[in-house]
Amino acid sequence: MVHSLELATASSSLGKPQGGHCIEAILQAAAGHGIKGIEICYEALLQHATRNAVPLDEPEELALIQAAEDVKKQCDALDLVVIVLQPFHSYEGLLDKEAHQHAIRKWSHWLVLAHTLGCDIVQMPSNFMLSGTTGNFGRVVADLVEIAELALCASPPVRIAYESVAWGTHCDSWEQSWDIVKAVDRPNFGLCLDTFHIAGRVWGDPSVPGGMIPDADAKLAASLSRLVRDVDPNKVFYVQLSDAEKLSDPLVAGHPLYVEGQPCRMTWSRAARLFPCEEHLGGYLPVLSVVRAIVNELGYRGWISMETFSRHLWQSDSSVPSHYANRAELSYKTVWEKLGWGELLEATGA
Repeated sequence: MVHSLELATASSSLGKPQGGHCIEAILQAAAGHGIKGIEICYEALLQHATRNAVPLDEPEELALIQAAEDVKKQCDALDLVVIVLQPFHSYEGLLDKEAHQHAIRKWSHWLVLAHTLGCDIVQMPSNFMLSGTTGNFGRVVADLVEIAELALCASPPVRIAYESVAWGTHCDSWEQSWDIVKAVDRPNFGLCLDTFHIAGRVWGDPSVPGGMIPDADAKLAASLSRLVRDVDPNKVFYVQLSDAEKLSDPLVAGHPLYVEGQPCRMTWSRAARLFPCEEHLGGYLPVLSVVRAIVNELGYRGWISMETFSRHLWQSDSSVPSHYANRAELSYKTVWEKLGWGELLEATGA
């Protein structure tokens, strides 16, 4: 398993590049803590293009390509691999035909950005728009086949890692995303499995006292058993590791983190994520059980991304990127030791 880093510092809780730490600092922090790869957020490219003072009369698409070229040069100099461009969101199931065509044009630009960054994966979260979409299975699959075939025809081809987010409007579980992947049935369309989204949907609930759903352990165990039994590990394109804080009070109206009109799990995800094995900071989801199922039992071998989103990433202190990169490295090493990955890889010859 090779590890990478995603620090969501380029997008706020509303998904806009307001403030945050520059991508140069993030890349340098990652490389300085032994991290081998990086996920690049689209918003980070947009922020980088703005900070580099690209002439205002140039099209945004060209400015973003220039930003991607510069990020790729920086990564090459730091010996970092760009593994993913993400997130291509709010696409499948759009009811408005013009909006769908706009998304297809945007997708063509994303393929260029992926090539420019030197990565072959674009991550796509399940649609979480609150209106204007359909969950009709056939329609969703047809939409995803359309972009998968465009990506397959690209030179070189680009893979799509589809991720069911825990607050998805029509798809909020790995089981549903796996059904979609099987139905799309294209070699470049697979899964992104995220420990937060799995455990945070099947086991955790920040809106209730105690932060757990009823019969949480049994439900998670059953879900993970199905995952190991049913999923083809070759269709898992990469894995993200992330935990979350156990909040002292339910995340409902009146809570300091509450955002009106936003699903509570979405707010929780964007404001209170942690790395695995950070129980001392309030982490409590059964992340290791999920990782054990995916890696030790299912047999996944590939990129492991240490992902976090946090309100604390918005602190202006210049040491923040290095602090989080250090935490990511410590977390990865702890997971490695607790799950016996050294012995596992030696035994399997991987």
